[in-house]
Amino acid sequence: MEMEAAASSPLSLQENQTPQISSPKPFKKSFVASLMEAAALRTPSFKEDTYFISHLKNSEKRALQELKDKLMSAHGPDSMWGIPLLGNADERADVILLKFLRARDFKVQDSLTMLLKCLGWRKEFGADVVLEEELGFKELEGVVAYMHGYDREGHPVCYNAYGVFKDKEMYEKVTDLKDMPKRELREASNHILSLFQDNYPEMVARKIFVNVPWYFSLLYSVFSPFLTQRTKSKFVISKEGNAAETLYKWPAVTSLLFVCLICKLQMIDLLDGVRSSDQIIRPEDIPIQYGGLSRPNDKLNGPPKPASEFTVKGGEKVNIQIEGIEAGATITWDIVVGGWELEYSAEYVPNAEGSYTVAVEKQRRVAADEEAIHNSYIAGEAGKLVLSVDNTASRKRKVAAYRYIVRKSAASII
Repeated sequence: MEMEAAASSPLSLQENQTPQISSPKPFKKSFVASLMEAAALRTPSFKEDTYFISHLKNSEKRALQELKDKLMSAHGPDSMWGIPLLGNADERADVILLKFLRARDFKVQDSLTMLLKCLGWRKEFGADVVLEEELGFKELEGVVAYMHGYDREGHPVCYNAYGVFKDKEMYEKVTDLKDMPKRELREASNHILSLFQDNYPEMVARKIFVNVPWYFSLLYSVFSPFLTQRTKSKFVISKEGNAAETLYKWPAVTSLLFVCLICKLQMIDLLDGVRSSDQIIRPEDIPIQYGGLSRPNDKLNGPPKPASEFTVKGGEKVNIQIEGIEAGATITWDIVVGGWELEYSAEYVPNAEGSYTVAVEKQRRVAADEEAIHNSYIAGEAGKLVLSVDNTASRKRKVAAYRYIVRKSAASII
């Protein structure tokens, strides 16, 4: 029998002295790099709005009440997503109404028009019962779009993995765009955009595009004119290989458009909530394929174990020492470095003099696309585990995360 015990003290990061590195040679930006940079520059930062009534400006509070009054006069009681919009002082109703107000810059009449059209569309489309319908795409459930975890502010995170459409058979079965002429395709895309902007306003805190191929900027420039400035301000574009660094630092968002055209593109949404501040997704909540530590079966073992984050500078080696491990104990760890391309090793160092250090994982170079390392070791004697991340051959700063847990043996518990 084993007992689970988390470490009681923080781990130390020991950094070797950084070697002298010559200054990088100046380089000329490629056309593609310039396009990517331009796409990022023309997307200004977005600050999430508050949905606490007490935090609203007086003019916003008045607009909210006026919208309620006008809705009652023009339409009467109704509901959206199962939430009555009028008459019961439900804070969730205020959140919904505020989304329509913000989508129209708090112009009450414009917001009312938008809301009434949305209510009409939902009834015509049968939006309230669509979840009960069998759409015939069971094989896509949990593959193309799925919910996975929350950010630090409680926003649920939605992953849209459109890379699956590089499978030609699935692409032709699902998208219905194979033989569509360009004009019809453009019209269909614009129609989809309008549906989402008109009927699901302010439903995303931020959208992150990760693993973006070079031609994405060209596509973005085509569809960008059909997006509102407020929508575009929520976009974060991360080039291929920067998923972990982007997700650790940024809040995430929605876009629902370029799905059938881009094979490697992944899109990650933070569905809008009621709180506002910097939303960062913790490493233990990010799937391993995006540079996180979350594995498919983790939920079977309860809430994810928190991870510690650290940075590996260019020209630096970091040693993570996990001390206080007793004889017979089993230590299990996860570690990941965004974009790896560095040396990694793990060794066990006994406390007793004269004992030999054990090479648990021999030093090796980890490829850029490798997922988080997961391993365990049973200690033959008391000592410490040392995880080494060697970035001395690179000038690039990398984000990283690790976590561990120690399970004492039954004998030590007795």
